[in-house]
Formats: sequence, structure tokens, C-alpha cells
Amino acid sequence: MAKVVRIGGAGGFLGDSSVAAPQLLRGGPLDYMILDYLAEATMSALGQLKAARPDQGFARDFTEWVWKDNLQELKASGVKIITNAGGLNPRACRERMQELAAAAGLSFKIAIVEGDDLMDRLGELSSRGPAEMHTEMYTEMYTEMYTGAPFPDPASVFSANAYLGGKPIAEALAAGADMVITGRVVDSALTLGALMHEFGWGEDDYDLLAAGSLAGHVIECGAQATGGLFTDWEEVEDWAHIGYPVIECTADGTFVVTKPAGTGGLVSPAAVAEQILYEVGDPQGYALPDAVCDFAHVKVEAVGEQRVKVSGARGYPPSGQYKVCLTWGDGYRFIGAMPVVGRDAARKAQRQAEAVIERVGEMLRDRNHPPLRARRIEVLGAEATYGANARPEARGVREVVARVGVEHESAEALGLMMREFASPTTSMSVGSTGWFGGAPTISPVARVFSFLLPREEVRAKVSLGDATFEVDVRAPNPPFSAEAVERPVAPPDPAPAGDLVRRPLADVAWGRSGDKGDAFNVAIIARRPELLPWIRRALSPSAVKAYFAHEFEGAPSPQVIRYEVPGLHALNFHCIQALGGGQFSSLRLDALAKGKAQQLLDMEIDLPAALVR
Repeated sequence: MAKVVRIGGAGGFLGDSSVAAPQLLRGGPLDYMILDYLAEATMSALGQLKAARPDQGFARDFTEWVWKDNLQELKASGVKIITNAGGLNPRACRERMQELAAAAGLSFKIAIVEGDDLMDRLGELSSRGPAEMHTEMYTEMYTEMYTGAPFPDPASVFSANAYLGGKPIAEALAAGADMVITGRVVDSALTLGALMHEFGWGEDDYDLLAAGSLAGHVIECGAQATGGLFTDWEEVEDWAHIGYPVIECTADGTFVVTKPAGTGGLVSPAAVAEQILYEVGDPQGYALPDAVCDFAHVKVEAVGEQRVKVSGARGYPPSGQYKVCLTWGDGYRFIGAMPVVGRDAARKAQRQAEAVIERVGEMLRDRNHPPLRARRIEVLGAEATYGANARPEARGVREVVARVGVEHESAEALGLMMREFASPTTSMSVGSTGWFGGAPTISPVARVFSFLLPREEVRAKVSLGDATFEVDVRAPNPPFSAEAVERPVAPPDPAPAGDLVRRPLADVAWGRSGDKGDAFNVAIIARRPELLPWIRRALSPSAVKAYFAHEFEGAPSPQVIRYEVPGLHALNFHCIQALGGGQFSSLRLDALAKGKAQQLLDMEIDLPAALVR
């Protein structure tokens, strides 16, 4: 029989449920378990923590929950963990793991992957000039790759890490590791490294590397592949006991997505397709350290109850550069919540919030402080995030929460906002109830700065026991060329024939959205192939940009790019400069774009009456 490698996805972010690991360990034979903790915002938080406590900087959720609570089962089963829980301090993470294992009378061969942390090179990188940029490929290396912003002050940087690939993980496993703890690697590399090791895939097996990366992408967000965040949420059973994903992988790169028997959730072609396109910009140019992936012709098919087969990924040589991500502090922000109940609640809450901001602005001026540099009011309960697409009746709700966010260079200056924020309780809107959910907060504004660095300048290292060795990653020859990608050609829009009816997009499509820096993607997947031409007809890039016009406010170069994904009967929309900075640098409620697909699915489109069931 063909060899099958079974990998479970036990965590998709720092804060994911602690029930995942024991569920997967009880759920049947498993070779590996991967846990992904490192969002960009997480790197910022870990960087600030490590600056205050040099012995920290790793994901204690992993060591104190997953590792500590499942040591005996891990030893008995032989399941190998691969995780980026090492964060900014893989060595400290391993030391804590060894301490906990020893207390339980156990020992494991724990390897760590290092070399991604570039904090000690900030001075050099920030001071490089044009003379040191030796080829045309490097001309924009030290400005922000998406915005062109200059390199931040090294003193303000919280973290600086290159995104490593799967080969260091594969070599750690080949050296005999039971567990592999990494710092910053691309999320999908946790899975790809295991598959490279198990199947002997080489550095130039690009189709296989893309397929393995897709397998990792599907399970890197945990239960998002098994019904979590699914459009048809009412079809997903038993959220309290939702099953976490297991993939069964074969040497040809195909894999089956499933979950432990007896668990909740849903494994269906639509749910898996949504996850395939989650947080993907160009589906034919998904650039990773090991390969540039092409998902345009990927297919999903049900092959049994709660079993979906995925096939058809293609790969191209990588670029020969690593993406480097810095997180850095740029002033401070205040976030507060101000409830108002009773008639005209939305209008009263808006006016009250505006009055407080006006008052604080005058107080800053009187004290010779600079003005607030950014402000945002969102009246929650009145469809504030929908912009012009909000329903008129939403303004008539009788209880709301005004979410107020402001930014300033000085935390001290924002103390004025903290002091004044509760004052409307007795002096402004009738129905004001005071603070909601505790006192407001003042926190650093964490921004992301990304650039590209030649891979020969980043040397990954593996440490296992007393041995440490460098990992030689071969440069691609030639590197990726966009001209090698064969783009699907969109057919002409269908001509109306017969009666047309208007229906919400949700009636004919599934959708999933997610963030990528100051951009988000919305994947729209036709419920039936014959619906796709009509969906395409309605969702031109200009129509989507107009629908989300409120998201592009203040953007210097807003853009919507539409990509064809014929294998999934889907379209993917990349909305650029649409999140107010994104993640921790955004004042928006939905800074991670989790709700954008839900909002677009409310859009009404014209359809032939004969196609509407």
C-alpha cells in the first residue's frame, strides 16, 4: 500500500483552544501534530515581552497547556510535534519543555530551528545605501515592500524576523528529532517540512512542494478547515466539540482532509475550498520560501463521509529571497467603548463620541500638545462597518456601543482621553451607561515593515542535543518568473436571456475573507459551476471597490484586483490599502477582515430566473 502520512492541525493562533491537542491524540493514528502561533501581531507582543523579560518571548500557551498536559500521551503515541511556538526565543521554549518533561520523568529529543531573528542586524540593514544594492532585483529592498515607507528607527523595533521554509524542519527530523520548535517560519512550512522528510521531496520538486504547502495552508488555522468560519454555519454541528483537521498525505502531493470520528464540525468540499483561498492574494503567485504556489486549478472532491480529497496544486521556483517582517512602535492608541440605550441610541452615541474627541482636542491644544493624529468612531449595533451599505433601519436600534479609537505620539497626552472618556455619563446623552467591559486602554501602535533579503544572507541553523549545524538552502536557478504563469482567461460576460431576478450573493456563493497587512482578500466560490459567469458579471473589480468604498477612505492608491480560480469555480478579490494599516496599527473594529466576505455576500446581483432554485 502507498505510504500515508497523517498530520493533525492543533492550533491556528496564540489563544486557540486547548482541547485540540488531546482530541487529536485520542482520535486515531497520527504521525505529526502542528501548532501555529505566530501572527504578525503576536510577534509584536512577544517582542515587547522579551524586551522586558529576556527569558520570555515564546508561546507559553504551548508549554503550559499543550505540552505540559499531554506529555504522557505524546510519549506513548510517538506523535511528533512541529510548532513555531519558539517565537522569538526557541531556546527558552525548549528549556521549559525539557524542565516539564523531566518533572514527569520523561525525555524527548527536541530540536530548535534558529537563524530567522535579525534583531542584531538592524543597524546594518537600516544603514545600507544604494551602493550596496548590487543588482536591479535589490533596488527596493530596504523600503517597505508594499508602501515604499522608509526603514523605521531601529530603536523602535519590537521584532525582526525572516520567514524560513520547510527544509530546516526536514533536516531536524532527519537528524532524529522527536519534536521541532521553530522561530519564524511560514505557517505552511510546519507541515511541508514533515512531508519533505517523509517522502524525500527535493528542493526542485516544485509541484510537490506547492502541494505540501497547500496541505499546510489548509490546516494551519486549525478548525477553520473543518467548519469553523464556514459561510453555511448552520450546517456545522456541535461547535462546542468541533473536530480539528487531520490530513492524510501521499507522496504524489494529494491529500485527504478529515477529522476525528465523533467530533463536531464539517468537512465538505465547500468548507475546504474556503480555507484554501483564505488570506491568499494572487492564487497563482502565492510566494513561499520553498516554492511559488499556483492554486488556480486545485480541485476538491468528497471521497467519503467527512473526507475531502485535494489535488492539482502547481509550483514554480521561489524568488531566491526571504521576506523579512519587522514590527515596530509608532506612538500610542486609545480604544474605549461607550454604551448608550434608549430611543435614537445610534445618533446620540455618535454625537457624544464626537463631543468627547472635540473636547480632548481642545485640551491638547491648550497644553501645547500636537493634535490627535487619527480618530475613528464606530457605532456598534448600527452596522457601522458596512459604510453606505448599512440598512437604514439599523440606525433605529435602541441600544448601541460607540467604539472610539484615537492615536497620538504620546501616551501621556492620551491620558487626557482616558480621563475624559467617562464624563458623558452625567453630562451628555441620556441613556449613557458608563464604561463597557472595564476601563479603556492605552497601548503602543505596532506597525509592520516588510522587505526582501537575499536568502544567502540568512543562515538557518538546527540545534539538537549537543550538535548545531547550518542548513544549506540551494538558490533557485532560475528564480521565479511571473511570465511562467499561465493565467486563466475569463470568458465574456453572459448576455441576459429571459427573466432576471435579484438575489443576495449568499444565495449562490460561499465566501471567506482575511487580512494580509493593509490589504484583505475576499474569495467568492460559486455554489454551482453554472452560476460563476453571472457572479463574475456582477462582481467586476470596480463594483467590489465601490461596495467597499468606505474601507478605502484615506488610502493613497486603493486597488481591487480580481483573480480567476477555475478549479474551485471561484473568484478571488485582493483589496489593497483597505484596512487602515491593518492589525495592531488599525483603529478599525474588523482590522483582520474577518467579516468582509459576509458583507459582500449581502450584495444583490442579477441572475436568470431559471438558475435560481
